[in-house]
Amino acid sequence: MTRLTNQSARRLFLDRHALLEQPAGPARGADLLALIQRLGFVQLDSISTVARAHDMILYSRRPGYRAKYLKQLYERDRGLFEHWTHDAAMIPMTFYPHWHLRFHRDTELLRRRWRNWRRDGFEERFGKILNHVRDHGPVSSSDVGKDEKKGSGGWWDWHPSKTALEYLWRSGALTVVGRDGFQKQYDLTERVIEEHLRPGPSCDETATINWLCSAALDRLGFATSGELAAFWDTASPAEAKGWCAEQMRLGELEEIEFEQADGKPRKTFTRPGTVDAAAELGPAPGRMRVLSPFDPVLRDRKRTERLFGFHYRIEVFTPAPKRQYGYYVFPLLEGTRLVGRIDMKADRDAECLRVTAVWPEQDVKWSPARAKRLEAELDRVARFAGLCRVCFTDGWLR
Repeated sequence: MTRLTNQSARRLFLDRHALLEQPAGPARGADLLALIQRLGFVQLDSISTVARAHDMILYSRRPGYRAKYLKQLYERDRGLFEHWTHDAAMIPMTFYPHWHLRFHRDTELLRRRWRNWRRDGFEERFGKILNHVRDHGPVSSSDVGKDEKKGSGGWWDWHPSKTALEYLWRSGALTVVGRDGFQKQYDLTERVIEEHLRPGPSCDETATINWLCSAALDRLGFATSGELAAFWDTASPAEAKGWCAEQMRLGELEEIEFEQADGKPRKTFTRPGTVDAAAELGPAPGRMRVLSPFDPVLRDRKRTERLFGFHYRIEVFTPAPKRQYGYYVFPLLEGTRLVGRIDMKADRDAECLRVTAVWPEQDVKWSPARAKRLEAELDRVARFAGLCRVCFTDGWLR
């Protein structure tokens, strides 16, 4: 069986995620859209210890990127739409027809799930919400259901009209057209999405599953059927497994082994010729980069550990006394290695990027040259975040 070395596997994976090349190039308009198409999507997250996750993801690949460029591409140019993969994400508008299956499946899935979570009364609000949006234009959750009582669903609980808004968005009747701060603005899909992209009366599930699996493989380079299913989180594991079997039968896929970080082989699928192409890829740039905790390279934590030997878990929801590292710790990429992690935040009052701690990986020597590369990167990140300088806390190197 053909084998992909660990170094070739890392280079291939980083290349598909636009991290094998030098961080440079244009970062707005069509160029920014092309980058997002290459990645597949950009995950959204509201936490902003330095900058929001989606902005950090794009900045790490194109240092000329600024948050306003994504907002323009999304809200003004309509080059992107917002929906779910494994989480909320910005997705190229040309992919919208492939979300019809997601809308269809969420229609029943969310009804059952939210009933079980005691979102009582949200289904009764559908007509009222749609009429309100039709008559008054885009609305946010603060514009509806002001006198409604929330249930008992915990910290993220919604009143019935907010639940209805989210349901109508997730099932395709509404589209998110922008955000005020981080609050979504919803409008009728028929007023936002061009007619040729909108769902018809039926959905070709086979064609959609084919696109989802094929597009996931393009962005991963090599993958198991389970990893293909998880990428967009729409195809089921069984559907992805069936797709792989059919593509193997047609000769469009081959099964290979890739060498994991611990040296052990793992079976995976790839396209014929990929192993030879991976061997021809050049070296990764030596520059150190700070990655968002939600970077595409890290979204599948188990895959990251198998490939890079880097164990990473975000500790936002871990009680402070139980955290191993910190609330929101950023991984550090250097070449093809994840060499450590850094705890830092923007101190807006002092106009500095405040570094609390850096933890090198156990097998990484923190040489003066490596420290210099980190300091240069932190200076760049500080400027990106609108800060004047970097401040190191005593004892920051752990």
